[in-house]
Amino acid sequence: MVRPTSRFQFDGGAGSYLGVVLLGALITLVTLGICYPFALVLIERWKSEHSMIDGQRLVFTGSATGLFGLWIKWFLLIVITLGIYSLWVAPRLEQWRWEHRAFAGSPSGPPGVTVNVATA
Repeated sequence: MVRPTSRFQFDGGAGSYLGVVLLGALITLVTLGICYPFALVLIERWKSEHSMIDGQRLVFTGSATGLFGLWIKWFLLIVITLGIYSLWVAPRLEQWRWEHRAFAGSPSGPPGVTVNVATA
């Protein structure tokens, strides 16, 4: 039986995912959470590189240095409020993630990134 093509596709594998997650966890643990933005960007780039919508590959355009200032501010507010501020950080972090995704080769994507994807 032939499976119909889907608008949303993901082609990532367990091996590469495990490597990315372990590296991200190591970065976060060694720096006690201060360098979490670097781990987050590493994982988000992997997810986007393996995701397609309507045959167009996604790219993640965010940078760890761009998130780092926000993360330090949020980290301090979470500590000061004994964790309560984390309720506000989670949606803001998710918003930041989605604002830094684009289609490969689109004007909002990183310059020079083009992906030729054959659609079925």
